[in-house]
Amino acid sequence: MNDQTIDYGYAVSTSEQRNKVLRNTYWLLALSLLPTVLGAWIGVATGITRSLTGGVGLIVFLAGAFGFMFAIEKTKNSAAGVPVLLAFTFFMGLMLSRLIAMVLGFKNGPSLVMTAFGGTAGVFFVMASLASVIKRDLSGMGKFLFVGALAIMIGGIINVFVGSTVGMMVISVMAIGIFSAYMLYDLKRIIDGGETNYISATLALYLDIFNVFQSLLALLGLTGGSND
Repeated sequence: MNDQTIDYGYAVSTSEQRNKVLRNTYWLLALSLLPTVLGAWIGVATGITRSLTGGVGLIVFLAGAFGFMFAIEKTKNSAAGVPVLLAFTFFMGLMLSRLIAMVLGFKNGPSLVMTAFGGTAGVFFVMASLASVIKRDLSGMGKFLFVGALAIMIGGIINVFVGSTVGMMVISVMAIGIFSAYMLYDLKRIIDGGETNYISATLALYLDIFNVFQSLLALLGLTGGSND
């Protein structure tokens, strides 16, 4: 059987190319977590993001995130691509620090953070395993997942101004489900040769992981936070 090419509705690439993209993606994804942790630590230690509440925080986050993603897309085929991606992950760590600081304010805060981290790692392991064994084409999932992610973003923006705890819990549960499925979809695209740029692939997976972790942490903080 000829293993030179494969086509599941994506771009066609050789097996060697697909493996290289997947390997480089995993390495860069692991590297991208370091600036995230650093950004989160600086944010918690200095309280620099403490004032970013309500509409101001939303504007800063959306402007920064979409600005960086636009820059990553423009530089993904150049030497500047990796530094720009790492700068983006540092920014995301800073933005995450406010939630982490709030959760760490609970008596059991450290254990909640570790639980969210372990849960996210578990989700990634399961999705990576599924992506490696599933043979069917998952490209049809893309449209439904995009609609789901868009609904979560709109719901999240509305809830920033409404401030509903129940709304936040619902959004968090939905985000865990949607972005876990996105993880499977994005990993399958890389494995099948649908994504040939490892910087773009890393960005997609990073956003999946970030959203699952953030949503898990928010949900755990809302339901399991204790000051006793």
